[in-house]
Amino acid sequence: MARNRSAELGTKPISSLLIQQAVPASIGILVMSLNMIVDTIFVGRWIGPLAISAITVVIPVTFFIGAIGLAVGIGGSSVLSRALGAGDRDKALRVFGNQTTITFFTSAILAVLGLVFQYQLINFFGADDSFRDIALTYYRIVLYGIVMLAMCMMGNNVIRAEGKPKFAMYAMMLPAIGNIFMDWILIRVFDMGMEGAAWATFISYAICFAFILWFFIVKSELRLKLECFFLKRKIVNEINALSFVTLARQGTIAVLTILLNNVLIRYGDSLDIAAYGIISRMLMFALFPVIGVNQGFLPIAGYNYGAKKFGRVKESINTSIKASGAFAIFIFALIMIFPEQIVTIFISNSESLDAATLADNQEILRRTPSALRWVFAATPVIVIQLIGASYFQAIGKAIPALLLSLTKQGFFLIPLLLILPPFLGVFGVWIAFPIADILSTILTGYFLNRAVKRDLNSPVKAKDEIVSNLAQND
Repeated sequence: MARNRSAELGTKPISSLLIQQAVPASIGILVMSLNMIVDTIFVGRWIGPLAISAITVVIPVTFFIGAIGLAVGIGGSSVLSRALGAGDRDKALRVFGNQTTITFFTSAILAVLGLVFQYQLINFFGADDSFRDIALTYYRIVLYGIVMLAMCMMGNNVIRAEGKPKFAMYAMMLPAIGNIFMDWILIRVFDMGMEGAAWATFISYAICFAFILWFFIVKSELRLKLECFFLKRKIVNEINALSFVTLARQGTIAVLTILLNNVLIRYGDSLDIAAYGIISRMLMFALFPVIGVNQGFLPIAGYNYGAKKFGRVKESINTSIKASGAFAIFIFALIMIFPEQIVTIFISNSESLDAATLADNQEILRRTPSALRWVFAATPVIVIQLIGASYFQAIGKAIPALLLSLTKQGFFLIPLLLILPPFLGVFGVWIAFPIADILSTILTGYFLNRAVKRDLNSPVKAKDEIVSNLAQND
Protein backbone atom coordinates (compact mmCIF):
# COMPACT_ATOMS: atom_id res chain seq x y z
CA MET A 1 0.00 0.00 0.00
CA ALA A 2 2.80 2.42 0.93
CA ARG A 3 4.66 1.48 -2.24
CA ASN A 4 1.57 2.31 -4.35
CA ARG A 5 1.46 5.77 -2.79
CA SER A 6 4.80 6.77 -4.29
CA ALA A 7 3.80 5.18 -7.63
CA GLU A 8 0.81 7.55 -7.80
CA LEU A 9 3.26 10.33 -8.66
CA GLY A 10 3.54 8.80 -12.12
CA THR A 11 -0.14 7.99 -12.75
CA LYS A 12 -2.55 10.49 -11.15
CA PRO A 13 -3.47 13.74 -12.97
CA ILE A 14 -0.88 16.46 -12.46
CA SER A 15 -3.39 18.97 -11.10
CA SER A 16 -4.60 16.46 -8.51
CA LEU A 17 -1.05 15.54 -7.57
CA LEU A 18 -0.08 19.18 -7.19
CA ILE A 19 -3.02 19.77 -4.87
CA GLN A 20 -2.16 16.58 -2.96
CA GLN A 21 1.48 17.62 -2.59
CA ALA A 22 1.23 21.42 -2.40
CA VAL A 23 -1.72 21.88 -0.04
CA PRO A 24 -0.15 19.99 2.89
CA ALA A 25 3.21 21.65 2.16
CA SER A 26 1.52 25.06 2.07
CA ILE A 27 -0.37 24.43 5.30
CA GLY A 28 2.80 23.23 6.98
CA ILE A 29 4.72 26.29 5.79
CA LEU A 30 1.82 28.52 6.83
CA VAL A 31 1.83 27.14 10.34
CA MET A 32 5.64 27.27 10.54
CA SER A 33 5.69 30.86 9.28
CA LEU A 34 2.82 31.77 11.59
CA ASN A 35 5.03 30.42 14.35
CA MET A 36 7.79 32.83 13.27
CA ILE A 37 5.28 35.66 12.95
CA VAL A 38 3.72 35.05 16.37
CA ASP A 39 7.17 34.56 17.91
CA THR A 40 8.22 37.95 16.52
CA ILE A 41 4.97 39.55 17.68
CA PHE A 42 5.41 38.19 21.21
CA VAL A 43 9.04 39.28 21.32
CA GLY A 44 8.28 42.72 19.86
CA ARG A 45 5.29 43.41 22.09
CA TRP A 46 6.49 41.81 25.36
CA ILE A 47 10.24 42.41 25.22
CA GLY A 48 10.69 45.30 22.75
CA PRO A 49 11.82 46.13 19.20
CA LEU A 50 15.49 45.56 20.04
CA ALA A 51 14.59 41.93 20.76
CA ILE A 52 13.48 41.65 17.13
CA SER A 53 16.87 43.05 16.13
CA ALA A 54 18.55 40.43 18.34
CA ILE A 55 16.69 37.53 16.73
CA THR A 56 17.41 38.93 13.26
CA VAL A 57 21.19 38.92 13.77
CA VAL A 58 21.12 35.38 15.21
CA ILE A 59 19.19 33.98 12.25
CA PRO A 60 22.15 33.55 9.83
CA VAL A 61 24.01 30.90 11.86
CA THR A 62 20.92 28.97 12.95
CA PHE A 63 19.55 29.30 9.43
CA PHE A 64 22.72 27.97 7.84
CA ILE A 65 23.12 24.97 10.16
CA GLY A 66 19.43 24.12 9.76
CA ALA A 67 19.95 24.50 6.02
CA ILE A 68 22.43 21.59 6.13
CA GLY A 69 19.47 19.33 6.79
CA LEU A 70 17.30 21.12 4.25
CA ALA A 71 19.98 20.85 1.58
CA VAL A 72 20.71 17.16 2.19
CA GLY A 73 16.97 16.54 2.42
CA ILE A 74 16.06 18.24 -0.86
CA GLY A 75 19.13 17.10 -2.78
CA GLY A 76 18.98 13.53 -1.53
CA SER A 77 15.24 13.34 -1.99
CA SER A 78 15.65 14.26 -5.65
CA VAL A 79 17.87 11.15 -5.97
CA LEU A 80 15.42 9.17 -3.83
CA SER A 81 12.37 10.21 -5.90
CA ARG A 82 14.04 9.17 -9.14
CA ALA A 83 15.15 5.87 -7.57
CA LEU A 84 11.57 5.14 -6.49
CA GLY A 85 10.32 6.16 -9.94
CA ALA A 86 12.79 3.74 -11.56
CA GLY A 87 11.84 0.94 -9.13
CA ASP A 88 15.26 0.84 -7.44
CA ARG A 89 14.19 0.44 -3.82
CA ASP A 90 17.62 -0.63 -2.54
CA LYS A 91 19.18 2.58 -3.77
CA ALA A 92 16.37 4.62 -2.20
CA LEU A 93 17.10 3.05 1.20
CA ARG A 94 20.83 3.68 0.95
CA VAL A 95 20.24 7.28 -0.10
CA PHE A 96 18.06 7.88 2.96
CA GLY A 97 20.56 6.24 5.31
CA ASN A 98 23.42 8.30 3.91
CA GLN A 99 21.31 11.47 4.17
CA THR A 100 20.82 10.79 7.88
CA THR A 101 24.53 10.23 8.55
CA ILE A 102 25.66 13.30 6.59
CA THR A 103 23.12 15.57 8.25
CA PHE A 104 23.83 14.47 11.82
CA PHE A 105 27.60 14.72 11.78
CA THR A 106 27.84 17.90 9.69
CA SER A 107 25.31 19.84 11.77
CA ALA A 108 26.84 18.62 15.05
CA ILE A 109 30.32 19.83 14.05
CA LEU A 110 28.98 23.22 12.97
CA ALA A 111 26.96 23.58 16.18
CA VAL A 112 30.07 23.01 18.31
CA LEU A 113 32.05 25.53 16.26
CA GLY A 114 29.18 28.00 16.54
CA LEU A 115 29.27 27.80 20.33
CA VAL A 116 33.07 28.06 20.51
CA PHE A 117 33.13 31.23 18.41
CA GLN A 118 29.85 32.73 19.60
CA TYR A 119 31.20 36.19 20.51
CA GLN A 120 33.03 36.67 17.22
CA LEU A 121 30.03 35.46 15.22
CA ILE A 122 27.50 37.70 16.97
CA ASN A 123 29.64 40.76 16.29
CA PHE A 124 30.21 39.65 12.69
CA PHE A 125 26.46 39.25 12.18
CA GLY A 126 25.88 42.94 12.90
CA ALA A 127 25.01 43.17 16.61
CA ASP A 128 25.86 46.44 18.34
CA ASP A 129 26.04 47.40 22.01
CA SER A 130 22.31 48.14 22.22
CA PHE A 131 21.23 44.50 21.83
CA ARG A 132 24.38 42.29 21.83
CA ASP A 133 23.73 40.72 25.26
CA ILE A 134 20.17 39.60 24.53
CA ALA A 135 21.30 38.33 21.12
CA LEU A 136 23.91 36.12 22.80
CA THR A 137 21.32 34.79 25.24
CA TYR A 138 19.03 33.74 22.41
CA TYR A 139 21.89 32.40 20.27
CA ARG A 140 23.38 30.02 22.86
CA ILE A 141 20.14 28.28 23.82
CA VAL A 142 18.88 27.91 20.26
CA LEU A 143 22.19 26.46 19.12
CA TYR A 144 21.90 23.67 21.72
CA GLY A 145 19.00 22.25 19.71
CA ILE A 146 20.14 23.07 16.18
CA VAL A 147 21.12 19.46 15.35
CA MET A 148 17.51 18.43 15.93
CA LEU A 149 16.38 21.18 13.55
CA ALA A 150 18.79 19.96 10.84
CA MET A 151 17.55 16.38 11.21
CA CYS A 152 13.95 17.59 11.01
CA MET A 153 14.58 19.58 7.83
CA MET A 154 16.19 16.55 6.21
CA GLY A 155 13.51 14.09 7.33
CA ASN A 156 10.64 16.32 6.26
CA ASN A 157 11.81 16.28 2.64
CA VAL A 158 12.25 12.50 2.68
CA ILE A 159 8.67 12.13 3.93
CA ARG A 160 7.46 14.25 1.01
CA ALA A 161 9.57 12.24 -1.45
CA GLU A 162 7.78 9.10 -0.24
CA GLY A 163 4.51 10.64 -1.41
CA LYS A 164 3.19 11.29 2.12
CA PRO A 165 2.86 15.08 2.25
CA LYS A 166 0.30 15.08 5.07
CA PHE A 167 2.85 13.69 7.51
CA ALA A 168 5.36 16.29 6.29
CA MET A 169 2.71 18.91 7.06
CA TYR A 170 2.18 17.52 10.57
CA ALA A 171 5.95 17.62 11.13
CA MET A 172 5.88 21.37 10.58
CA MET A 173 2.60 22.08 12.34
CA LEU A 174 3.25 20.36 15.68
CA PRO A 175 6.47 22.23 16.61
CA ALA A 176 5.00 25.52 15.40
CA ILE A 177 1.98 25.16 17.65
CA GLY A 178 4.23 24.04 20.50
CA ASN A 179 6.51 27.04 20.07
CA ILE A 180 3.62 29.51 20.13
CA PHE A 181 2.27 27.92 23.32
CA MET A 182 5.68 27.84 25.00
CA ASP A 183 6.35 31.45 23.96
CA TRP A 184 3.23 32.50 25.82
CA ILE A 185 4.09 30.41 28.88
CA LEU A 186 7.78 31.35 29.14
CA ILE A 187 7.71 34.98 28.01
CA ARG A 188 4.32 36.18 29.24
CA VAL A 189 3.52 33.98 32.24
CA PHE A 190 7.02 33.34 33.64
CA ASP A 191 8.51 36.63 32.36
CA MET A 192 11.73 34.96 31.15
CA GLY A 193 12.36 37.49 28.36
CA MET A 194 14.78 36.46 25.61
CA GLU A 195 15.75 33.33 27.53
CA GLY A 196 12.12 32.24 27.44
CA ALA A 197 11.87 32.90 23.70
CA ALA A 198 15.00 30.82 23.12
CA TRP A 199 13.85 27.85 25.23
CA ALA A 200 10.47 27.91 23.48
CA THR A 201 12.32 27.56 20.16
CA PHE A 202 14.47 24.73 21.54
CA ILE A 203 11.36 22.84 22.71
CA SER A 204 9.77 23.25 19.26
CA TYR A 205 12.83 21.59 17.67
CA ALA A 206 12.50 18.67 20.11
CA ILE A 207 8.79 18.21 19.30
CA CYS A 208 9.50 18.12 15.55
CA PHE A 209 12.38 15.66 15.97
CA ALA A 210 10.26 13.33 18.11
CA PHE A 211 7.46 13.28 15.52
CA ILE A 212 9.76 12.60 12.56
CA LEU A 213 11.55 9.82 14.47
CA TRP A 214 8.17 8.26 15.22
CA PHE A 215 7.17 8.47 11.52
CA PHE A 216 10.23 6.64 10.25
CA ILE A 217 9.92 3.95 12.90
CA VAL A 218 6.16 3.36 12.52
CA LYS A 219 4.78 4.76 9.24
CA SER A 220 7.54 4.94 6.65
CA GLU A 221 7.98 2.54 3.72
CA LEU A 222 11.74 3.14 4.00
CA ARG A 223 12.81 0.57 6.57
CA LEU A 224 16.48 1.23 7.19
CA LYS A 225 19.06 -1.35 8.21
CA LEU A 226 22.34 -0.54 9.92
CA GLU A 227 24.31 -0.94 6.69
CA CYS A 228 22.30 1.89 5.08
CA PHE A 229 23.94 4.44 7.41
CA PHE A 230 27.46 3.64 6.22
CA LEU A 231 28.53 6.22 3.66
CA LYS A 232 28.98 5.07 0.06
CA ARG A 233 31.10 7.34 -2.08
CA LYS A 234 28.92 7.12 -5.18
CA ILE A 235 25.72 7.86 -3.26
CA VAL A 236 27.34 10.63 -1.20
CA ASN A 237 28.64 12.27 -4.37
CA GLU A 238 25.20 12.09 -5.97
CA ILE A 239 23.52 13.53 -2.87
CA ASN A 240 26.13 16.24 -2.43
CA ALA A 241 25.99 17.32 -6.08
CA LEU A 242 22.32 18.22 -5.69
CA SER A 243 22.45 19.18 -2.00
CA PHE A 244 25.08 21.74 -2.83
CA VAL A 245 22.45 23.57 -4.87
CA THR A 246 20.20 24.14 -1.86
CA LEU A 247 23.10 24.65 0.53
CA ALA A 248 24.65 27.27 -1.73
CA ARG A 249 21.29 29.01 -2.01
CA GLN A 250 20.64 28.88 1.74
CA GLY A 251 24.25 29.81 2.49
CA THR A 252 23.93 32.77 0.17
CA ILE A 253 20.78 33.81 2.04
CA ALA A 254 22.74 33.62 5.31
CA VAL A 255 25.54 35.75 3.82
CA LEU A 256 22.90 38.11 2.47
CA THR A 257 21.35 38.49 5.92
CA ILE A 258 24.74 39.24 7.47
CA LEU A 259 25.42 41.82 4.77
CA LEU A 260 21.97 43.35 5.21
CA ASN A 261 22.43 43.65 8.97
CA ASN A 262 25.81 45.34 8.57
CA VAL A 263 24.63 47.67 5.77
CA LEU A 264 21.56 48.66 7.78
CA ILE A 265 23.69 49.38 10.86
CA ARG A 266 26.16 51.40 8.76
CA TYR A 267 23.61 53.53 6.90
CA GLY A 268 20.83 53.35 9.47
CA ASP A 269 20.53 51.95 12.99
CA SER A 270 19.26 49.00 15.05
CA LEU A 271 15.64 49.94 14.32
CA ASP A 272 16.26 49.41 10.61
CA ILE A 273 17.40 45.88 11.48
CA ALA A 274 14.15 45.45 13.43
CA ALA A 275 12.24 46.68 10.35
CA TYR A 276 14.00 44.10 8.22
CA GLY A 277 13.23 41.46 10.87
CA ILE A 278 9.52 42.19 10.38
CA ILE A 279 9.85 42.19 6.58
CA SER A 280 11.78 38.90 6.51
CA ARG A 281 9.03 37.22 8.56
CA MET A 282 6.45 38.54 6.12
CA LEU A 283 8.44 37.24 3.16
CA MET A 284 8.06 33.67 4.38
CA PHE A 285 4.56 34.08 5.77
CA ALA A 286 3.01 35.87 2.80
CA LEU A 287 4.64 33.59 0.22
CA PHE A 288 3.64 30.33 1.91
CA PRO A 289 1.33 29.15 -0.94
CA VAL A 290 3.98 29.96 -3.55
CA ILE A 291 6.64 28.04 -1.63
CA GLY A 292 4.16 25.21 -1.03
CA VAL A 293 3.47 24.83 -4.76
CA ASN A 294 7.22 24.83 -5.41
CA GLN A 295 7.79 22.09 -2.84
CA GLY A 296 4.89 20.08 -4.24
CA PHE A 297 6.34 20.41 -7.74
CA LEU A 298 9.72 18.86 -6.84
CA PRO A 299 8.74 15.21 -6.19
CA ILE A 300 6.23 15.22 -9.08
CA ALA A 301 8.79 16.43 -11.61
CA GLY A 302 11.58 14.24 -10.19
CA TYR A 303 9.51 11.04 -10.16
CA ASN A 304 8.14 11.50 -13.67
CA TYR A 305 11.52 12.42 -15.08
CA GLY A 306 12.96 9.26 -13.53
CA ALA A 307 10.04 7.28 -15.05
CA LYS A 308 10.70 8.94 -18.48
CA LYS A 309 7.24 10.52 -18.56
CA PHE A 310 8.41 13.80 -20.04
CA GLY A 311 4.99 15.06 -21.05
CA ARG A 312 3.93 14.90 -17.42
CA VAL A 313 7.08 16.78 -16.39
CA LYS A 314 6.22 19.58 -18.82
CA GLU A 315 2.63 19.67 -17.59
CA SER A 316 3.82 19.89 -13.98
CA ILE A 317 5.94 22.94 -14.86
CA ASN A 318 3.06 24.78 -16.56
CA THR A 319 0.52 23.92 -13.87
CA SER A 320 2.87 24.94 -11.05
CA ILE A 321 3.70 28.31 -12.63
CA LYS A 322 0.03 29.13 -13.18
CA ALA A 323 -1.02 28.13 -9.66
CA SER A 324 1.80 29.89 -7.85
CA GLY A 325 1.44 32.95 -10.12
CA ALA A 326 -2.19 33.39 -9.10
CA PHE A 327 -1.23 33.24 -5.42
CA ALA A 328 1.63 35.71 -5.95
CA ILE A 329 -0.64 38.33 -7.54
CA PHE A 330 -3.09 38.07 -4.64
CA ILE A 331 -0.28 38.42 -2.09
CA PHE A 332 1.12 41.43 -3.95
CA ALA A 333 -2.25 43.20 -3.78
CA LEU A 334 -2.61 42.65 -0.01
CA ILE A 335 0.89 43.96 0.75
CA MET A 336 0.41 47.06 -1.38
CA ILE A 337 -2.95 47.92 0.21
CA PHE A 338 -2.39 47.10 3.90
CA PRO A 339 1.30 47.67 4.84
CA GLU A 340 0.59 49.91 7.86
CA GLN A 341 -1.91 47.46 9.33
CA ILE A 342 0.60 44.62 8.91
CA VAL A 343 3.40 46.47 10.72
CA THR A 344 1.07 47.51 13.56
CA ILE A 345 0.61 43.85 14.49
CA PHE A 346 4.28 43.62 15.57
CA ILE A 347 4.46 46.60 17.91
CA SER A 348 2.68 47.74 21.04
CA ASN A 349 1.49 51.22 21.95
CA SER A 350 0.50 50.27 25.47
CA GLU A 351 0.81 53.07 28.02
CA SER A 352 2.60 50.63 30.31
CA LEU A 353 5.69 50.80 28.07
CA ASP A 354 8.50 53.18 28.91
CA ALA A 355 8.96 56.33 26.83
CA ALA A 356 12.02 55.04 24.96
CA THR A 357 10.25 51.83 23.83
CA LEU A 358 7.17 53.79 22.74
CA ALA A 359 9.37 56.12 20.69
CA ASP A 360 11.12 53.15 19.07
CA ASN A 361 7.77 51.59 18.20
CA GLN A 362 6.53 54.77 16.55
CA GLU A 363 9.72 54.99 14.52
CA ILE A 364 9.30 51.37 13.39
CA LEU A 365 5.75 52.21 12.27
CA ARG A 366 7.04 55.19 10.32
CA ARG A 367 9.84 53.37 8.49
CA THR A 368 8.61 49.86 7.80
CA PRO A 369 5.44 50.12 5.60
CA SER A 370 7.23 51.84 2.72
CA ALA A 371 10.11 49.35 2.94
CA LEU A 372 7.63 46.46 2.94
CA ARG A 373 6.03 47.71 -0.29
CA TRP A 374 9.39 48.00 -2.06
CA VAL A 375 10.59 44.54 -1.01
CA PHE A 376 7.37 42.94 -2.35
CA ALA A 377 7.11 45.12 -5.46
CA ALA A 378 8.10 42.37 -7.94
CA THR A 379 6.26 39.49 -6.22
CA PRO A 380 4.05 38.56 -9.24
CA VAL A 381 7.05 37.54 -11.37
CA ILE A 382 9.15 35.56 -8.89
CA VAL A 383 7.30 32.27 -9.48
CA ILE A 384 9.13 31.72 -12.76
CA GLN A 385 12.47 31.99 -10.99
CA LEU A 386 11.42 29.57 -8.22
CA ILE A 387 9.89 26.89 -10.46
CA GLY A 388 12.64 27.26 -13.05
CA ALA A 389 15.46 26.66 -10.59
CA SER A 390 13.55 23.79 -8.95
CA TYR A 391 13.01 22.06 -12.30
CA PHE A 392 16.74 21.60 -12.87
CA GLN A 393 17.15 20.35 -9.32
CA ALA A 394 14.27 17.89 -9.66
CA ILE A 395 15.75 16.28 -12.79
CA GLY A 396 19.24 16.01 -11.29
CA LYS A 397 21.05 18.77 -13.23
CA ALA A 398 23.08 20.22 -10.39
CA ILE A 399 25.08 22.98 -12.11
CA PRO A 400 22.14 24.77 -13.82
CA ALA A 401 20.09 24.35 -10.62
CA LEU A 402 22.89 25.86 -8.56
CA LEU A 403 23.48 28.83 -10.84
CA LEU A 404 19.81 29.66 -11.25
CA SER A 405 19.17 29.27 -7.52
CA LEU A 406 21.85 31.87 -6.85
CA THR A 407 20.67 34.41 -9.42
CA LYS A 408 18.55 36.58 -7.12
CA GLN A 409 20.53 36.59 -3.87
CA GLY A 410 24.04 35.90 -5.12
CA PHE A 411 24.37 37.38 -8.59
CA PHE A 412 22.08 40.39 -8.24
CA LEU A 413 20.93 41.27 -4.70
CA ILE A 414 24.30 41.12 -2.92
CA PRO A 415 26.06 43.29 -5.55
CA LEU A 416 23.13 45.74 -5.49
CA LEU A 417 23.41 46.01 -1.70
CA LEU A 418 27.06 46.95 -2.11
CA ILE A 419 26.38 49.46 -4.91
CA LEU A 420 23.12 51.26 -4.02
CA PRO A 421 23.26 52.15 -0.27
CA PRO A 422 26.36 54.38 -0.55
CA PHE A 423 24.29 56.61 -2.87
CA LEU A 424 20.74 56.04 -1.60
CA GLY A 425 21.25 55.09 2.05
CA VAL A 426 18.77 52.64 3.60
CA PHE A 427 16.37 53.20 0.68
CA GLY A 428 19.00 51.56 -1.53
CA VAL A 429 18.56 48.36 0.51
CA TRP A 430 14.82 48.20 -0.09
CA ILE A 431 14.90 49.07 -3.81
CA ALA A 432 17.54 46.40 -4.41
CA PHE A 433 14.96 43.63 -3.77
CA PRO A 434 12.56 44.21 -6.71
CA ILE A 435 15.44 44.94 -9.09
CA ALA A 436 17.04 41.59 -8.19
CA ASP A 437 13.68 39.80 -8.54
CA ILE A 438 13.11 41.12 -12.06
CA LEU A 439 16.64 40.42 -13.30
CA SER A 440 16.71 36.87 -11.89
CA THR A 441 13.28 36.09 -13.36
CA ILE A 442 14.34 37.17 -16.85
CA LEU A 443 17.49 35.03 -16.68
CA THR A 444 15.78 31.94 -15.24
CA GLY A 445 12.86 32.19 -17.66
CA TYR A 446 15.25 32.14 -20.60
CA PHE A 447 17.08 29.00 -19.47
CA LEU A 448 13.89 27.20 -18.41
CA ASN A 449 12.25 27.82 -21.79
CA ARG A 450 15.35 26.59 -23.62
CA ALA A 451 15.61 23.46 -21.45
CA VAL A 452 11.95 22.53 -21.92
CA LYS A 453 12.24 22.82 -25.71
CA ARG A 454 15.44 20.78 -25.75
CA ASP A 455 14.78 18.13 -23.09
CA LEU A 456 11.01 17.60 -22.99
CA ASN A 457 9.86 18.22 -26.58
CA SER A 458 12.46 16.25 -28.57
CA PRO A 459 11.48 13.14 -30.63
CA VAL A 460 13.91 10.98 -28.64
CA LYS A 461 12.31 11.98 -25.35
CA ALA A 462 8.84 11.35 -26.78
CA LYS A 463 9.91 7.84 -27.84
CA ASP A 464 11.32 7.15 -24.36
CA GLU A 465 8.00 8.14 -22.82
CA ILE A 466 6.01 5.85 -25.13
CA VAL A 467 8.29 2.90 -24.32
CA SER A 468 8.04 3.64 -20.58
CA ASN A 469 4.23 3.80 -20.70
CA LEU A 470 3.99 0.56 -22.68
CA ALA A 471 6.30 -1.20 -20.22
CA GLN A 472 4.16 -0.07 -17.28
CA ASN A 473 0.95 -1.14 -19.00
CA ASP A 474 2.40 -4.58 -19.64
